Amino acid sequence: MAELMAFTDGACSGNPGPGGWGVLLQAREGDAVIRERELSGGEPATTNNRMELMAAIIALESLTRPSAITIVTDSAYLRSGVTEWIHGWKRNGWKTSTKKPVKNEDLWRRLDAAQARHDVRWEWVKGHAGHPENDRADALARSGMAPHKRGSEVEPKAQP
Repeated sequence: MAELMAFTDGACSGNPGPGGWGVLLQAREGDAVIRERELSGGEPATTNNRMELMAAIIALESLTRPSAITIVTDSAYLRSGVTEWIHGWKRNGWKTSTKKPVKNEDLWRRLDAAQARHDVRWEWVKGHAGHPENDRADALARSGMAPHKRGSEVEPKAQP
């Protein structure tokens, strides 16, 4: 049976500013990649953390059936949030331990719902350290951001 991997990344030009997310989905058998799919997108005004979250959300929402998947991210915020902090936030009515509202609550809730359908394993890798799939996810995130940057020659697509 193939192993499913998602390499995710977010990017932002200014924080906040125009941002993008990227996902490299791979099905692997041993060391061989048997299928892969690239996804990317962006927003004109966002933060890096929101784009990191969106990449993971899109990776999970793009799966057509419940799956076992490993999500590889270079975001400690994403990995710690989804594997540690989210449990307390949910218990505390989406408040932090200091009783403040959770930042990006809308996306944390969406990620929580998206991962509930799947068996998800989370891995962290150091960003910009020569990890080929992480570098590809970063390039996808930057390409998703490009149409939203000022002076871009590409017009952003209209949202439905």
